[in-house]
Parts: sequence; C-alpha cells; structure tokens
Amino acid sequence: MPAVTADTLTLPRIAVPDAASAVQRPVRAVTTAPSGFEGEGFPVRRAFAGVSAAELDPFIHMDQMGEVEYAPGEPKGTAWHPHRGFETVTYIIDGVFEHADSHGGGGTITNGDTQWMTAGSGILHIEKPPEHLVMSGGLFHGIQLWVNLPGANKFNPPRYQDIRAKQASLLSSADGGALLRVIAGDVAGHPGPGSTFTPITLIHATISPRAELQLPWRADFNALAYVLSGNGTVGTEGRPVRKGQLAVFGKGDVLTLKGATNQPAAEPNLDVLLLGGLPIREPVVQYGPFVMNTREEILQALQDFQSGRFGVIPGEHIPHT
Repeated sequence: MPAVTADTLTLPRIAVPDAASAVQRPVRAVTTAPSGFEGEGFPVRRAFAGVSAAELDPFIHMDQMGEVEYAPGEPKGTAWHPHRGFETVTYIIDGVFEHADSHGGGGTITNGDTQWMTAGSGILHIEKPPEHLVMSGGLFHGIQLWVNLPGANKFNPPRYQDIRAKQASLLSSADGGALLRVIAGDVAGHPGPGSTFTPITLIHATISPRAELQLPWRADFNALAYVLSGNGTVGTEGRPVRKGQLAVFGKGDVLTLKGATNQPAAEPNLDVLLLGGLPIREPVVQYGPFVMNTREEILQALQDFQSGRFGVIPGEHIPHT
C-alpha cells in the first residue's frame, strides 16, 4: 500500500489555511472497528460501528475489506444480491475485483481503481475475485462505502461509474509530506472524478512520518478519518489513532492530521481515508441491502425484488449445469 504513488514535489500543493480565519475541527470521538465477515466469507473491519447515524449522515456503512494475503483457492466475493436507495463505492487498494450488474454495468478494478454504483430504483449485482486470483491467491485490500441518496433521488435509474486510478486528482500537502488522491468532491479547487447525487468528498491520503496535513474542509460537511494503516494523530489536540480506527470531527473548516515518528515496519506511513458530506437530514430506514425513508418503502422494495423488478442476471453470468 498504496497502489497509486507520485512524487509530491511535482504536484499542486494545498496551502496551509490562514490561522487567523480558519476554524480547526476538534476530534469528537475515536472508535475502533470490530472485525467480521461479508459475502462468501471474506474478512472485513466494520469502520462505522459504534458511531451514530447523525454523525455519519450522508454515509450509511463502510467496510475495510482485508488486508489479507489469500492462499490459492481462498479468495472470496459475494453472490448476486439486490440494492435500492443508495450508492455503493468500492475502492481497491491492492488486488483485483470484478463487478457485474443487471443494468449492464461492470468491469474489473485493481490497484487504485474505484467502481461507483448508484442502485437508485433497484439493481442486482455481484462482486467477486477473477478466476485467476482464485487459482493463484494473492494480496487483497479495499474499501466499500455506502452513500445515502436523498428521497428525491432514491428512485433514479441505476448507473455505474468506472473510475480508473489515473483519473484521481493527485495533490500534495503544503510541506510535501502527504500525498492526496481525490476520488470525489473538491479540495481547494481541485475536483475528483466521481459524480455524486449527494455532495461528498472522498480522499485517500498518505502522510509520511512527522509530516502534518492541514486540509481545508467545507464547514457544512461532516468529517471522518478512517485509518487504513500506520499510526498518527488527528486534530490540533494530537489525539492518537492507529490502523482500524475512525476519527469523528466536530464543527470547523480545517482538518489536521499528522504521521507518527515511528511506524510499523510493514506500514511506513499513515494512510487515511478522509470522508465528508452534506447531511441529508431525512429519516433513514434500512433493511439489509435497502436504504429508504419509510418502512412502507422497505416493504415495497422487498415486493419489487421478489417480483423481478430489479432486473435479471445477464445470461453470461448464469451458471451452466
């Protein structure tokens, strides 16, 4: 890690916000993600466990998939399953994942690529490692994030965005010690490639030991920092964080993070996923893969799925007996 690297000395730099007018965001909480299993049995960390829905809004759920070194025959994915009412964002740091859905979207993502699927009115999809990875085994590490849709967009037609690693906007911190990959949103006038219904920012930052990142942040967004690897501190108060922990920030317009001087041998930097979004502030009712505003809409989703209104599995993906 990370899959996408660059010489920060050649990149646009994010200026340190003016201390006289900037409002540093305090750290409200630091939580530790419990481990579990998803799909056919691949290991995950539940990044948002223990955090209130109000603090997460507009985000619903996030899993860190892996980091795991599979032996031959061990790689696993998911079976075909439905979604309605939100967007899934799958970001692969190491390894390979294949996607296919009932509306013709799909492809293979690897090493810094992102697949952005808007379930909208309803979709069936599958995520799995390619056959060659199942046969050979290998390293797998990624993130899946669920982003809520406003009620007005929950029945929009499904869509799929294939975002290649090279499309991310690459930026540097003011001191050159941090590399930022902007996948969605805008940082100091530098937009990422992801197109979103709900205004959000999604950044993968790699912060070198002792380097400090001060990042301007929309005051009307929430702010979360999930540690993918390494150690460091968050906030001007220097709250310690480590791999598998989530920092929840309070109000303000600047985020501060710093890489620890001493890092694990296998994790030489502090790698963090930075998330923020404009809260939707609507009722949320979730039942498994359906995220709606009311219980009646959940019941309708179940009926529509059982009636085949989410589409059909493409013929080339139906197992032959």
